[in-house]
Amino acid sequence: MTTPTALATHQARTRLHELTIIDVRTPGEYAGGHLPGALNIPLDQIQRALPDIRHATDRGDVLVVCASGARSENACKILAENGITAATLSGGTGAWAADGHELHRPQSASRATWGMERQVRLTAGVIVLLGLLLGLVVHPAFQLISAGIAAGLAFSALTNTCGMAAILAKLPHNRPRAADLDNTLAALRNR
Repeated sequence: MTTPTALATHQARTRLHELTIIDVRTPGEYAGGHLPGALNIPLDQIQRALPDIRHATDRGDVLVVCASGARSENACKILAENGITAATLSGGTGAWAADGHELHRPQSASRATWGMERQVRLTAGVIVLLGLLLGLVVHPAFQLISAGIAAGLAFSALTNTCGMAAILAKLPHNRPRAADLDNTLAALRNR
């Protein structure tokens, strides 16, 4: 493989025709806009897709993409642990769009699901407010809920992981339908 571990948006744009692009965001995020030609294999489905991704590397370089770069870095680590070399897009689809590059949206997408970061912010905010409200109205011990969320957010920032995102990714609107993932893996095999 000649692909470096990270590609800037301008580097990726010039190589789109020769890269196999795997978007590891949730199906809803993917439907909201993705790089041209990207295939959606959510991060929690990477293990299932390993044989097909390995086969794709026989034909060329693989670029892994997410919203900001954190999930794609995690995916690249999983791939590397399994002997598969892949690069990540620096800054993810956010940087791609900010640099003025087009994002493709499926024609069948009726509405886009919020990005995972936005879902996490909403959930964390609601839980913090609920903990504070319950602490004022019911018992001060409920404020520990808010403290727990604050500790979780600090841990998330320090480790570049997010347990809340992992839980939210399991919600039905964030999950791929089995047929959709099977079709994506078939498309990956046939590239």
